[in-house]
Amino acid sequence: MKKIIKKIIILILILLIIVSSFLFLIGFGYYSKQLKEKPLISRIDEIQEIENYTPYEELPSNYINAVVAVEDHRYYDHGAIDFIAIMRAFYTNIRDKEFDEGGSTITQQVSKNVVFNQDKNIIRKLGEIFAAFDLEKNYSKNEILALYVNTSYFGDGYYGIYSASKGYYNKEPKDLNLDEASMLAGVPNAPSVYAPTVNPELAKKRQKHVLNKMVQYGYISQEEASKIQ
Repeated sequence: MKKIIKKIIILILILLIIVSSFLFLIGFGYYSKQLKEKPLISRIDEIQEIENYTPYEELPSNYINAVVAVEDHRYYDHGAIDFIAIMRAFYTNIRDKEFDEGGSTITQQVSKNVVFNQDKNIIRKLGEIFAAFDLEKNYSKNEILALYVNTSYFGDGYYGIYSASKGYYNKEPKDLNLDEASMLAGVPNAPSVYAPTVNPELAKKRQKHVLNKMVQYGYISQEEASKIQ
């Protein structure tokens, strides 16, 4: 009986390896196809040359901290992908019988914004992984974070942090205070829901979540958060 169980386990492992290899080949092929249309570095160069592109150095620390806290709190500690986040998302999805958790890193989200479309499918998700590794090979964490906030959609027709900051608060990103920074940090997750002009109550609820994350990871005190909440 033990021998049979052992053979079954080995067979399952072999099948998993074969399926995984097949899927990754498809993902790599999909990513390679996108690069043939336009290389990754060329895409990044075009984005960074856009008028009002906001480099990392011009982003206020409260905004940077808010984005990292709510989107990918281990951003500076992991590589292109975060296996811990993936396993946590997998467990959450199985537990809740839903597939709302993705476990994507900020780098993977930049991959989606820069290289791929917004369609949700397994092939694109696999392609994101290869793009993410390329991004982290060629750009620093700070540069990738700046790419993320400059390519994200903030609702109400605002693409990028400069456009959102000027549109919602009539000020440049460098002048955002904690209240404004924490509000904008929460919008890209679901712009159609969390944009301040769409549903102020839900936007405020999302902002509270961002502030709580900032407190949790030590970026601000509970007192600072409470003044806004």
